[in-house]
Amino acid sequence: MLVTYLEASRDLCETDSILFGAALAVCRIIGAKVSTAGRATGHSSAIPAWRRRIEERIAKARALIGRLICFRSGNNRPRIVRTVRMAFAGTNVSLSQPDITQKLTERIDDLKQRIAAWGKRIRRYTERSTRFNQNRLFQSDQKRLYESLERPMVSGTGPAPNQADTVAFWRGLWSEPVNHSEGPWTEVVASQCAGITPMDPVIVTPDDVAEAVRRAPNWKSPGLDGLHHYWLKGFMYHTKTDFPDELKIHFD
Repeated sequence: MLVTYLEASRDLCETDSILFGAALAVCRIIGAKVSTAGRATGHSSAIPAWRRRIEERIAKARALIGRLICFRSGNNRPRIVRTVRMAFAGTNVSLSQPDITQKLTERIDDLKQRIAAWGKRIRRYTERSTRFNQNRLFQSDQKRLYESLERPMVSGTGPAPNQADTVAFWRGLWSEPVNHSEGPWTEVVASQCAGITPMDPVIVTPDDVAEAVRRAPNWKSPGLDGLHHYWLKGFMYHTKTDFPDELKIHFD
């Protein structure tokens, strides 16, 4: 059925709909869950598992430091004492020995050093991940990489602009007629550019398209069609009559 429909397809949107229908049919056959709520509009804020584990260690160490400080200041509640005993489990330290205050201070300093080491590990891993993502982006989209490096991240937590002021600003730019006078420098630039050889047309071959699809992540967030790259890689059918030899894109 897929081959029959693809042979009759003459439109890119229709081909995309056919592939989406095939993907939906496969999901229903294998019993996979299909979301009917539509594509999510927000960005994913999932924290990597390695970072979540380290942050949990830091949180537990900070809680233990707080309990040890409370015990050192004279808080002898059963819950605090039980936590302190667990902190010194496996050692020869007793809570009734004379130098227990020194032992508590040493234990607190040790936990603080561990927290600092874990924090440096998170920063080191984050910098490494950033460099890796920038290298991949440099290979795929250099313009986007340079824009991300040059423009600072803009936070959306500030107050929203006033609608009336925004309309008045752009209306003053676009509604009023303006007569521009071309200066003599335009003729100089035109004469200098007259001898420049135009760029050759950019030719996108089927191999280029296939390579781009092959390198794309399988389950990356889809576009408006909701079709993941996994299905584009799996549903491939080539005909000599329907598929052109090359696609030419001319830039003026």
